[in-house]
Amino acid sequence: MNDANKSAPVIGFIGLGVMGEPMCRNLAKNRARVGVKRIIAFDVRSQPLQNLTAYDVSPMASVEELIQTAQLIFLSLPGGKEVEALVTQPGGLLEGANADKTIIDLSTTPVELTRQLAARVAAKGASFLDAPVARTRQAAVQGTLAIMAGGPAEVFARVEPYLQCIASDVTHCGGHGMGQLVKILNNMVLFQTVVALAEALSVARKAGLDGATLFDALTYGSADSFALRNHGMKALLPGLFPEQAFSTRYAAKDLDYALELADQQGLELSGAKTTRALLAATIASGFGDNYWPAVLHVIDPPIMHPTDS
Repeated sequence: MNDANKSAPVIGFIGLGVMGEPMCRNLAKNRARVGVKRIIAFDVRSQPLQNLTAYDVSPMASVEELIQTAQLIFLSLPGGKEVEALVTQPGGLLEGANADKTIIDLSTTPVELTRQLAARVAAKGASFLDAPVARTRQAAVQGTLAIMAGGPAEVFARVEPYLQCIASDVTHCGGHGMGQLVKILNNMVLFQTVVALAEALSVARKAGLDGATLFDALTYGSADSFALRNHGMKALLPGLFPEQAFSTRYAAKDLDYALELADQQGLELSGAKTTRALLAATIASGFGDNYWPAVLHVIDPPIMHPTDS
């Protein structure tokens, strides 16, 4: 027991936002199952750090302190720009990298940037795994996220037990960047599917059909999907687009990553471009910080239909 305790890693978690805080909490809840010496965390806001002290997660005063202390370092940041800054800044991950460090990027980050950062980290002797997460905030709370991982098989095998503390489905997609590739394409498909649902709902309502009846019927047909049962029924139908959820700005950022990938492959994705324009219009209408199915605001304003059951 004592020997196991000595070899158990210190986990560091940077970024305790909408998804990060519940993911860190689930790591803490499952620490006994996977063997963790200590869990430490950093965020620019004090409230999530305070929330996690109830789960024996220790707040760090700085990123530098966390990097020096932890062996496994999880990142849950808004996007590639923030990840790159954290890796390359003075006192950042690259400066603190050594053979004892493994960096796990749970953020959604551009594929080429991920590969560049992974190569720079590897040159310092450290390990890197891109492991972006999919599904909703509720899935993050319940520990039922999906994770698409990219990196060497031996690094994935070492990190997988910890990923299973926060996700019910974990897939190794290949080398560095492949986790990001799958996640970005997942979101591209999701965004276009939800736009199709928003359009169908708008047509149905204007034609006199109750929205709940439409969506219930679709669950029995070939249009059934995760998007329908979650984004459709829980957001589009009741018109619930809160802040502190995956925002329209974040969706636009992820779709930009997909369009960059398509451009690199010489592909013209008309559906994705149309969806990106709709996201831009939603942001321009003042809903950039709202849950991104708020695209319905642009497709069919006003969105509230109290007659829907």
